[in-house]
Amino acid sequence: MSAENKTALITGATSGIGYELAKIFAENGYDLFLVARSENELQQTAEEFKQQFNVSVETIPADLFNRESAFEIYDQLQSRNIEINVLVNDAGQGQYGEFIETDINREMDIIQLNIISLVALTKQFLKDMVARGEGRILNVASIAGKLPGPLQAVYHGTKAFVHSFTEAIREEVKDKGVVITSLLPGATDTDFFNKADMLDSKIVQETKLSDPAKVARDGYDALMNNDDMVVSGMKNKMQVAMGNVMPDATVSKMMHKQQEPVNNEEE
Repeated sequence: MSAENKTALITGATSGIGYELAKIFAENGYDLFLVARSENELQQTAEEFKQQFNVSVETIPADLFNRESAFEIYDQLQSRNIEINVLVNDAGQGQYGEFIETDINREMDIIQLNIISLVALTKQFLKDMVARGEGRILNVASIAGKLPGPLQAVYHGTKAFVHSFTEAIREEVKDKGVVITSLLPGATDTDFFNKADMLDSKIVQETKLSDPAKVARDGYDALMNNDDMVVSGMKNKMQVAMGNVMPDATVSKMMHKQQEPVNNEEE
């Protein structure tokens, strides 16, 4: 696919899956608009991609934990008459621990980041894409959205929203020239687990984590193939398939075992 003069706006673009997605879009000739909180990391990533792929890369330092940020990003690009051909909503975080013990303020921030900012960005850019009759949106959900997640209850809940929301709006615009795809990775080798304070969990300590570059490739290919969703990785496909046929209570118990701390063995 030729991507001359096409643009991609990518959140969470300086690390993990977002970084790898940005790299793939750059490889395919897209001019990039990269969103993340750290201006230094954005500049480093931008310089790397400019030199490596000879594309235009602009940085947008923004904190999507703030309600206004999604609107400010859109207004900034709109004021410059910049057309975004592809929106990638990758930014997201979680928090580890029993719900009655975790910090409600942090959880509200996570809901803001994982859901509210994603919805706000999607609505604004989707309206423009529908008006043009062209565009693509990739929302990074998770297999967590298909499985109840004890010890990550809010994160799993947010990803269930992202996937359901993505499938719904895809159906709404299916005849309007816009493709919307949901990417469902499993546990992936990124900074997510460090930020979520869950490095001691069994899922990190005892599981082979997915390669973020492979996850990003699966997401990019699914988006370009006009797929509604993709579960990245055979092991994760099997887990989702099992979750679809097993009772939710059984899946929840299984996930609890997977995500408990490694030192939580009964004495």
